Amino acid sequence: MRHMGSAVRLLLALPLAFASFFALAACDDMAAPRDGRSEAAQPFPRADRPVAPIISTRWSTEEARDRVHEAEDIMDHAGIKPGMTVADIGAGEGYYTVRLARRVGPEGRVLAEDIVAEVIDALARRVTRENWDNVSVKLGTPDDPRLPAASFDRVFMVHMYHEIAEPYAFLWHLYPALKPDGEVIVVEPNRAPEEHGMPPELLRCEFAAVGFVQIDFMERPSAGGYMARFTPGAGKPADPASIVPCRLRRAGEDSDRPRTDEG
Repeated sequence: MRHMGSAVRLLLALPLAFASFFALAACDDMAAPRDGRSEAAQPFPRADRPVAPIISTRWSTEEARDRVHEAEDIMDHAGIKPGMTVADIGAGEGYYTVRLARRVGPEGRVLAEDIVAEVIDALARRVTRENWDNVSVKLGTPDDPRLPAASFDRVFMVHMYHEIAEPYAFLWHLYPALKPDGEVIVVEPNRAPEEHGMPPELLRCEFAAVGFVQIDFMERPSAGGYMARFTPGAGKPADPASIVPCRLRRAGEDSDRPRTDEG
């Protein structure tokens, strides 16, 4: 009978346990974002433009890119020197990663970041196989590159900005990773985002919305478009609530500009 009493008590307790479980599940469901955006992205506006899907880890073959001296030219104009600390965002298969590692030398450091775990795993194997002792790899997210603060002389974003799903959150989290004289180097094709490019005016507007200042712009056909250089503005990045999303140029408008109540 003692065993029977225990069984009865267990059966009576099961409904309460299940009720508690479903109540907790309901709370978790209520806490989860319902618009598909991460919690980190919630304070920031969405991009008011298309975001291109990630379709490849490779822009072109490394041999073809080296034939036109792409990496060497970009690194020269970005002022990459021995001893620097550089981040390669959206590193993919590591074309820029290994060339940056060679340029900064054993006293420098390169952090290669990507948001695809399989890509980072493959790049880590390459780094190990080729003995790049001054390179480390890191998995980021679409809204946060997860870089250490005040650590980088340069941050490279080559042929990938148009694929960032949460540009304002991403740039806001990137901002404090730069040293006071650090720069973000962006290389993009000059075409619409849905065509895997970024109009220069729109790029400048989105960076400015977060607090960056463009300090240089160069057409770079051999690198696949143009190169833009940005530095952090004075002080902290913009308050997320104050960021107004930029929009693509509409017919009859003179330039890209932030959306306004009138527009």
